[in-house]
Amino acid sequence: MRIDIITVLPELMQSPFNASILKRAKEKGLVEVHFHNLRDYTTGNYKQVDDYQFGGGAGMVLMIEPIDKCISQLQAEREYDEVIYMTPDGLTLNQGIANELSLKQNVIILCGHYKGVDQRVRDMFVTREISIGDYVLSGGELAAAVLCDAVIRLLPGVLNDETSALTDTFQDNLLAPPVYTRPSNYKGQEVPEILLSGDFPKIEKWREDQALERTSKKRPDLLK
Repeated sequence: MRIDIITVLPELMQSPFNASILKRAKEKGLVEVHFHNLRDYTTGNYKQVDDYQFGGGAGMVLMIEPIDKCISQLQAEREYDEVIYMTPDGLTLNQGIANELSLKQNVIILCGHYKGVDQRVRDMFVTREISIGDYVLSGGELAAAVLCDAVIRLLPGVLNDETSALTDTFQDNLLAPPVYTRPSNYKGQEVPEILLSGDFPKIEKWREDQALERTSKKRPDLLK
């Protein structure tokens, strides 16, 4: 999989991809992540990428020309399955979206900034708009990192145990059951006996029951 991220702050994007699972995925050659500084696609001494909005109002808007140049150059080099715009008014990211995107080959992610992008960018290029929640960040970079983490960990070979991702919270519209590790007794708090029994069919049934109970208490909306 190849992911191209367009941003005005490429330095903000480096750290999440240089540690843990995302780093290992890159080192294994399972994903390529490329950062494109929008200022490299501007002309003039000041590398301007934003301007005042027509009609007045507070806040600056990312201009269409540098974004057009960057996306057009990338699309001339290869075919892309999606051009994703990270924006607070997009569709809220969920596990289903992450699962779907993990099947793609080439994806462009455009990070918004300031008051967003010229609407013509959304009309001309964007195929999908994604939000990570009903709140506003300073830019789309952190949201893009969240999206990439959610997608990349699903790629075959990224996790040491590929079944781990299949049992995550939300994969089956249920919250994950409680988990325990050693010691089995800590300050009088004991691990449920069923988990120590070695009876795996009963353990799986217990986990299913716990997942359903936890979901009904914490997220009953998922059961609808």
